[in-house]
Amino acid sequence: MGDIPQKMLAAQVVEFKKPYTINHIPTPTDLSPHDLLLKVKVASLCHTDGMVQAGVMGTPLPCTASHEGSGEVVAVGSDVVDFKVGDRVMAGILMHRCGHCKECQGPEELKHYCKKAKGHLGVTLNGAFAEYMVVDGRESNIIPPKVSYETAAPLACAGITIWGGLMRAGLKAGETVVIVGAGGGLGHLGCQFARAMGLLVVGIDARDEGLDLAKASGANVVIDARQGKEKTVSDVMQVTNNLGADSTINVSDAKDAAALACAVTKLHGNMIQIAQPPEVSIPFPEFIFRDIRVLGSLIASPGQSQRMLDFVAEHGITVKTNPFFGLQEIPKLTELAHSGKLAGKGVIIVDEEEMRNVRKESGS
Repeated sequence: MGDIPQKMLAAQVVEFKKPYTINHIPTPTDLSPHDLLLKVKVASLCHTDGMVQAGVMGTPLPCTASHEGSGEVVAVGSDVVDFKVGDRVMAGILMHRCGHCKECQGPEELKHYCKKAKGHLGVTLNGAFAEYMVVDGRESNIIPPKVSYETAAPLACAGITIWGGLMRAGLKAGETVVIVGAGGGLGHLGCQFARAMGLLVVGIDARDEGLDLAKASGANVVIDARQGKEKTVSDVMQVTNNLGADSTINVSDAKDAAALACAVTKLHGNMIQIAQPPEVSIPFPEFIFRDIRVLGSLIASPGQSQRMLDFVAEHGITVKTNPFFGLQEIPKLTELAHSGKLAGKGVIIVDEEEMRNVRKESGS
């Protein structure tokens, strides 16, 4: 680790309900056997970061923020066999699963529900808003050559979250999926994934920016939720032969979003709840009388995440990003996020070489 500096810049939560603080902190050097040390190229802002700042997640402070990161491997733990120095990596969120519980011993797609893991990057452990970060190699993924660092960072949470929801929905080509919150960071990826899977995609949003992004991301039909529940449900029924969606995915925190998601789902269909508002409220007639199965979904497993990355490369999936250059730009990013005008994902280009690459590609 001779070329790795002893100190690095990091954006940290040092006090709840306060802005991030940019600090010089020691560069992590202690790697467990399965760990990787990444030189962070790009890190992304997620809705959960706001929950961490608010103290909702029980985060020990100080904590380096962001659980969406991509970077280059600069050091590996003693037992790492699937990665080498120089590899391009999408950071896994989970650290050090126990390996012995029912979830760890169960199906691959459920292993990330381990309750005895050491923690989650950017939530209970230091994350990606830093020049270097430690990740668990068993939870991380190789980035395909066709996928950029700027695309891979948001996929580390937003991508694997909506991908996991689509996998749980269990739909096949030709069936219909409704995405409530289709024009957000997760939603616009869901529209692209679903369309590439051969699904009929109905996107619901309540912002002009969101409706535009959902349409641009491949939604066959976009519906403005601001017209009210009754008209929104009617519009969905009109494009589904009066049946409703085969499955609906809710990625909106709006108070009535879960109820709307159930209302537009066909009898006996699945509503996948991904959004994490303080309370999920659904009137009982919407799911009991119509036999709607409400399923919670967190993220995707490492195996599913690798398949997602390969799918992104194969189908040319793109992430609508709003890049900011350098960790010092985080206040500008959070201001945009809080304005309600953010379309897609806000990202920080951390590494100077990557800054040059992104500027060259964008012509700026």
